Amino acid sequence: MTRTAFAAAACAALLIAGPALAQQKPSQATIEAYVKSTFGKASPEWQARITPDESLAVCNTTRNNVTSAQSEAIIKRELAKVTYPADGKLLGDWKKGYAVANNGRGGQFSDPPGTVAGGNCFACHQLDPKEVSYGTLGPSLTAYGKDRKYDAEAIKDAYTKIYNSMAVVPCSNMPRFGTNKVLDEQQIKDVMAYLFDPESPVNK
Repeated sequence: MTRTAFAAAACAALLIAGPALAQQKPSQATIEAYVKSTFGKASPEWQARITPDESLAVCNTTRNNVTSAQSEAIIKRELAKVTYPADGKLLGDWKKGYAVANNGRGGQFSDPPGTVAGGNCFACHQLDPKEVSYGTLGPSLTAYGKDRKYDAEAIKDAYTKIYNSMAVVPCSNMPRFGTNKVLDEQQIKDVMAYLFDPESPVNK
């Protein structure tokens, strides 16, 4: 679970706690204290997960309502963290990309060591138009490559967004899959192929 998700859960728990708290939003300090308390006995690795980096700290403090200057600084800082494939190829195997997009495991307490993380893309997006189970937090991605005429610049932009969403949209709710090492380079390439390969069901 991401730090943002824990913060949301903390807000919900605090609001449920009583009528008095329900009348006001908990302060950032209250949320921070609550999140830290839930990880009191966690390993150093897990403790590190709840420490926001500079960009996330700004988003948390402003409740995602950043100024123009802060927005520009976030994009510049996060774009510098994006690493593109050395071979210049941004598309992998769309069939493997479907598996990554449909995998919600990885990075949780219940996952055994060595569990390969997935992107869990269907939790927020519709991709394959024939898929009946998908989330709506993010926009539909059906016909994603086709609608963009498989344009090379659009492909690079999508890679950037998947690798580090904040390099495109400051305070984005979308995970920074590459920067935070949720997915490796090949997995991102495969998801990219799922979005852009003409043979992918996304584009049928």
